[in-house]
Order: sequence, then C-alpha cells, then structure tokens
Amino acid sequence: MLSVLRVHLPSDIPIVGCELTPYVLLRRPDGSITTDDVPESVPLDGFYLRYKWFRIQSDRKVAICSIHPSEQATLQCLGCVKAKIPVAKSYHCSPRCFSDAWQHHRILHDRAASAVNENGAEEEELFGRFNNSGSGVINTSLSGSTSSMGQSQNLNNGSAPLYPAAITERSGGETWFEVGRSKTYTPTADDIGHVLKFECAAVDAESKLPVGHVNTIMTSRVIPAPSPTPRRLIPVSGIDMMGHLDSDGRSASSGTFTVLSYNILSDVYATNESYSYCPSWALSWPYRRQNLLREIVGCRADILCLQEVQSDHFEEFFSPELEKHGYQALYKKKTSEVYNGSPYAIDGCATFFRRDRFSHVKKYEVEFNKAAQSLTDAVVPSAQKKTALNRLLKDNVALIAVLEAKFIADKRQLFCVANTHVNVHPDLKDVKLWQVHTLLKGLEKIAVSADIPMLVCGDFNSVPGSAPHSLLAMGKVDPMHPDLAVDPLGILRPASKLTHQLPLVSAYSSFARMGVGLGLEQHRRRMDPTTNEPLFTNCTRDFIGTLDYIFYTADSLTVESLLELLDEESLRKETALPSPEWSSDHIALLAEFRCIPTSHQDKSSQ
Repeated sequence: MLSVLRVHLPSDIPIVGCELTPYVLLRRPDGSITTDDVPESVPLDGFYLRYKWFRIQSDRKVAICSIHPSEQATLQCLGCVKAKIPVAKSYHCSPRCFSDAWQHHRILHDRAASAVNENGAEEEELFGRFNNSGSGVINTSLSGSTSSMGQSQNLNNGSAPLYPAAITERSGGETWFEVGRSKTYTPTADDIGHVLKFECAAVDAESKLPVGHVNTIMTSRVIPAPSPTPRRLIPVSGIDMMGHLDSDGRSASSGTFTVLSYNILSDVYATNESYSYCPSWALSWPYRRQNLLREIVGCRADILCLQEVQSDHFEEFFSPELEKHGYQALYKKKTSEVYNGSPYAIDGCATFFRRDRFSHVKKYEVEFNKAAQSLTDAVVPSAQKKTALNRLLKDNVALIAVLEAKFIADKRQLFCVANTHVNVHPDLKDVKLWQVHTLLKGLEKIAVSADIPMLVCGDFNSVPGSAPHSLLAMGKVDPMHPDLAVDPLGILRPASKLTHQLPLVSAYSSFARMGVGLGLEQHRRRMDPTTNEPLFTNCTRDFIGTLDYIFYTADSLTVESLLELLDEESLRKETALPSPEWSSDHIALLAEFRCIPTSHQDKSSQ
C-alpha cells in the first residue's frame, strides 16, 4: 500500500505571490522510499496521492506589521493615513517597533511632504496636505501619532474602513474553505491574515477514499510581500523637480534610453550561513525571484544587465517572464559548476533589451579562462603553467551585445553593451585587474571597427580607487598603485601596458556634477566626495562599499538622469542586504542616456 511518511514546508510563513511547495516523503507498495509524485492519472498499484489546500475564514480580520511581517499589527500611524501613504506601511506590532523604525519611517513622511512642497495642489489628492512640523503630519509623541488596534475604532485607509477592530474569536466560528487541489499553492491577497492548511493523503483509486493517516500542515498567517519605497529617477541637469519614470520607464523625450545593472544574488550563494540576519523565508528563491522580478520590471529599463543569474533560473523564470514584458534575452554562463558540481548551479550574465526599442546585431562572449590559457601559453614558463592556471582560471565571463536602436530614425545607430562579473576573491587583485584589462582590450577592437557608443556594466568586485576602477575610469593605472604589488605571475608588467583608449566615465559620477536644486543635496550625500562614486552598492553585515558600475563613452553619450541611490537610513537599521524588501545584497543601478550628435558616419554601415 502507498503511504505518506512525512510532510513539511521549507518555510511555515506563506507570502502572497510566492508558491508553496510541500516536501512529501512516500513509501511505495514495494517498500522503497521516494519523493516522486503519484497523481490520480498515473496511480501506483491502485493508489494515488490527493492534495487539498484550505484557508481559515472567520469574523476576525488581521493587519500585518510593516516592519515584522510575521507579526500581527497592534497600532497604526495616523500620519500615514492622513498623508495617504500606502496603508500597509502604517502598521506596527508594538510601540517599541514603531519607535525603533521611526528613523526609516519618517522618510515616508518627508518624501510625501517634499512632493507637496514641490508640486503644491497637484499632489494634494495623492499625498494630502501637511503641517509645518519637522516630520510632516506626524506628531513627535508616539501616543499622539498612532492608534491602538485594540480599541473600538476601525482601521482606515483614507476615509474608507479597511479592517474592523479585532474581536475575540468565537468558539466554533472558524470555517475552512478549500482553495486548491494541487501539490503547490500560491497565496493570494484574499489569504492575507489567514492560516492555511495543507492535506495530503494516499487514496484508493477505486473507492476514492483515503487509506491510512491523512497528513496535515498548518502554516502561520499569510503575509503580504514587503514593498520597499520606490526609487525615483533623478535628473542630473539641476532641475528642481524630481524625475519619475513614465509608463514606459523613460523621460518624455524619445531620444533617450535607460540601462540597468544589477547583481541579483544567485540562489546558490544565498545561504542562511552567509546571511543569517535575513529571515529564511525572505532568502528562499520562490520569494526572492518574485520580489526581484517586481523590482526589475518596475524599473522599466530599455536594457537590463543582470549578474549572478543561474542557468536554470534564466531558462525557467527570467527569460520567459521578461519576455512577457517585451524583452529579448541573451545569456552567457560561467565556464564551470559552482560548489556542488550541479550544471544547474552555474550562474552567469544575462542581458535583456526591449524588442520595441532595439534589435540584436551581434553577440560576443568573453571567457576569461580561454584568455588565461592563451596568456600562459605565450608568456609563462612551462614549469610555472600549472601554478599560473590555478590562479587565473576562475570561470568568470563577460557578455557583449551590439544592438541597433529603433528610436533613432535619421541614421543607423548601434550601441555596444558589455555585461560582466569580475572575480570576487579579495586576494586576487592581479586577476581582477587582468580580467578588466582583457575585457577593455576586446572592447577596443570593436571600437576600431565602428564609431559606436559603449556601455560597460557589471559587478567588478573592485572598490573606487582600486587598480581595476582606475583603469576603467582613468584609462591607466599609476605604476606606484599598491594593487600592482600583488603580481606573482608577472602578468601586469610593465605597468605602462595597463591602458586603454576608450573615453569611459562612471555614470553615477554625474551626481557630483549636478546643479543646485531642491532635494539634490541629499543625493550628493550618498556619494563619496573623494571618488565621485556611490557610498555603497553592496551592503552586508561584513562589508559595505561600491562594487558595481555603469561606465559609458563620454564622447558619444551623456547622462540625463540616474536612479536614486539608497542610503543607510533607507535600510532598516537592524539589518543589511538582502532583506525582506530588497532581495539581493547589491542594489540596482540605472542610468538614462542620450546620444551626443556627431557627424561621424557609422563605419559598419559603409
């Protein structure tokens, strides 16, 4: 007889939009143990598995804490209600929770107040009117700015009641409603605040009756997916008004285009050991993939350069999902498996572009392993080749795409977009620099064949001021740079060869050149004044600094606007990245560009 031995969920905290997939351990009639499904359509020795999902329904309605989504809310910030800030952000589970979150929470009020100050009555319907207190509409007293959910009043979203006051649960007042009959279930908004129950039973194919014990799992209450405050597109021209993405993700001018670069944190690296401060449910791939997709699609960039994209996630999720949003995909995976030897655990670089804005012309794949083989064959003595290859073969890659713009009508305009992920090891400074130099030399060859604007995006695992960053931004490396002291193979000598002729500039350095305008100073404060780069693009408990960049050729492109940076106040003070709101340990960078008019004719069209 078929029997169910064990049933459990990877996480007992269900989240809206994140598929729940129970683990079911079976004993077959022959005594063997398996996790394979036994559907009704293919019974095993006259038995199959039947699944059911239920949710509890009662008069009791529950609001969820915006800071600790696994906790029930007990109070609400009335300042958020009056300001018409999204109501889900107004709930807190305790006065201590509200007090601890105040530094982050007040940013919501300040932003809403800023929008009113900048736009006046036009924003009144959206944000409401504000008084002149230091934090918008909220009073400095917690008791004066929150309402207890244990009182008799309803919670409100504006003037419309959202939830009735919490009441004592009636005995026997619970009803279980069936919501699914498959092994997996994806919670919906209707499930928020409710407990789910999963049933699994072996069933006789003839009688349709369960045989043996019916296994059940009860989850905790379903929580909404946390939603971070959207990041805005900031013009770098010194205009006072903050920029916003339009419905197509671009400014009103059709002559511009946007590029996003984002290390999304591969699932194989997102372990509880590495990120113990992040709740396990927020580290799970079913949750993170939906949150990442929501963030990426929300940016509506014309070109996406993603790093740490696992090959199976590219094929099964990102490529089909982004295709629905009008993107065409290119992919280059690393040249060997990661950690566990599984071919599905290989991550790589994925570049997507909007089909209505660009067409694909050519693709180049850079495998640094192949370049390492050529280098050692050419310059390393035979006795040292094994040592050299052990140091240089790190499986990193770059993906270069040549795209043709469809939004420029008067001429054929090509763009070259490079997407890379440079080696991470902090002791391999020579390898990082060699990889960047190899990529740049390849891009120079493309530049010789065509007058073509270039974008170089990625996670370079190099901080501002390092030798790789200097090579990118300055076109050379100072012979006395301390990074050059690490060169056991002699591959960096002479230092005079570490040059390139591409006029590359870091897009985010444009923040340092912004004019004076309302609110622009806060963006400068998120920049390092000595390097003109962001204070950080990677933020974990062990490291905070800038590793990611978007470089562009300044003789052919100019920066119009930039996606605003996060600051440490934007991150909840007791955590780092990833978090329930931000599903990678990196932040996304996005820049809007415009072509500089030129009289040069595209050599490739001659």
